[in-house]
Amino acid sequence: MATVQADSKITIVGSGLIGQFWAMIFAGGGFKVTIFDIYPEQISKALENIKATLSRYESQGCLRGSLSASEQAALVTGCNELKKCLDGASYVQECVPESVDLKRKVFEQMDPFITEDMVVATSSSCICVSQFVGNLSHKHRTLVAHPVNPPYFIPLVEIVPGPWTLPDVTAKCRALMELVGQSPVTLSREVAGFALNRIQYSIINECWNMYKDGLLSAEDIDKVMTDGLGPRYAFIGPLETMHLNADGIVDYCNRYAQGAYNVCTTFKPPPIMYDVPTAEKMLQEIKKAIPVDKVQERRTWRDERLAALAALKRNLKEKTD
Repeated sequence: MATVQADSKITIVGSGLIGQFWAMIFAGGGFKVTIFDIYPEQISKALENIKATLSRYESQGCLRGSLSASEQAALVTGCNELKKCLDGASYVQECVPESVDLKRKVFEQMDPFITEDMVVATSSSCICVSQFVGNLSHKHRTLVAHPVNPPYFIPLVEIVPGPWTLPDVTAKCRALMELVGQSPVTLSREVAGFALNRIQYSIINECWNMYKDGLLSAEDIDKVMTDGLGPRYAFIGPLETMHLNADGIVDYCNRYAQGAYNVCTTFKPPPIMYDVPTAEKMLQEIKKAIPVDKVQERRTWRDERLAALAALKRNLKEKTD
């Protein structure tokens, strides 16, 4: 299997927040990164933000990789010429907004410059790559590589090949993600919502229903996760939980499958519409703790907590390796 070499060029198409995170992740792995945007001022803003963010991470002790913040920032450059930006790239990560029409336009513009050595991934969170590359000459070089926000501290990447994606393209993408410290999962085929959002929406659906039924307050619903499921799921997944909560997963099914089935029969069937009236009612509770004008401040707090958790998990892994 071919791999992306350490001296390979990585191209990021789109200079927004996700594009900046990807650039920092690849720079942390020692790769030279070029960010593309049609607006030069946006590129300049992105490069300044990347430099400042890497410096902050270094001072906080959560910088990834073996290079210093200034060395990593020096690996990231900008370009507003698409052909030049893609020239010589081994891997391309598209990071434009979540719009089928926009992604189709961007991929059509990239198609003439895609080579048989490239992997071209979209950061799409829900849109399958087949929805916008069907007419491209190089559709077999494309796939989804969906990060989780903020990807610098949450390493999961969902790799979703399209119906035409070559197996080597999928394997090459996964190998690169592992090389730069991400944690990839590979779906065997396209499915709506991929894996993470299918699980996440299932959780939100039941939370929404319990709130509408007056079973729990918004605060208590979130507490079920933060003080219940969340701490456990930070280290083990639901299938391992089943395995550990009995004498193996088969024993778990023998003991608890019928009870779980009985509970599930009381669930309301999907789809669940997240309606505005219910959201407005929730907001009245949530804003007591997090006013809308303090959301960005809370995001920063969240990222700091995730950085600390990521550091803890790395330290624990190093002790057990």
